[in-house]
Amino acid sequence: MDPVNPPTRPGSARRGRARGTRLRITKAASSLFSERGYVGTTIAEIAAAAGVAVQTVYFVFHTKVDVLNSVYSLAVTGEDDPAVPQQQAWYRRAVSEPEASAAVRQVVEGVSEILRRVAPLDLAVRTAAAGDPDAAAFLAQNEAMRADGYREMVSFLCRKRPLREGVTEDGAADIMLVLASPGFYRALAVERGWTHTEWVAWVSAVLIDQLFDPAQGAMARGSDAR
Repeated sequence: MDPVNPPTRPGSARRGRARGTRLRITKAASSLFSERGYVGTTIAEIAAAAGVAVQTVYFVFHTKVDVLNSVYSLAVTGEDDPAVPQQQAWYRRAVSEPEASAAVRQVVEGVSEILRRVAPLDLAVRTAAAGDPDAAAFLAQNEAMRADGYREMVSFLCRKRPLREGVTEDGAADIMLVLASPGFYRALAVERGWTHTEWVAWVSAVLIDQLFDPAQGAMARGSDAR
């Protein structure tokens, strides 16, 4: 037996193949949903694009909305080093950053990478939700999760600098939900031709202006100058 390269265990190889099949189906579905819409894409088309049998798609995912959930999960966590946002490097940097404005910029930069991947899917799901109960339920659940995530971000951001007078944490989360949304990203960075960098810079500046007490920001800058 080669001590340097031990034989692969059969169970490990099967799990690796299963993960590869799942990822292949997910990526194929992501492309089709973005191009043809959720309703306009069939399981048979997903199977053909992934190079697997229709039965394989149903074995791995059971339902079409389960495929959609996997597609969204991949868009949110990323493929290279998949992790939920709270475990990604940009989120940890934002939490540890002492200055609110810099933390907001880190949040927007991190979220924007997710929005870049999610924006085409969001349009497909919102279009489908008008007539498909499964798509509508998925959209509602996804929006609730996004709202919870933004409330968590606001919670740590407002510990770095007080919010503007009259702006509550829930209100600040609502502002983030609109400005840092897939639809808003798509409207400016896709339909209006803004660059990704321009979108990040503008949304960061607007969030800082709308959320935080400007006097506290001036005090912080004065302290830094001294």
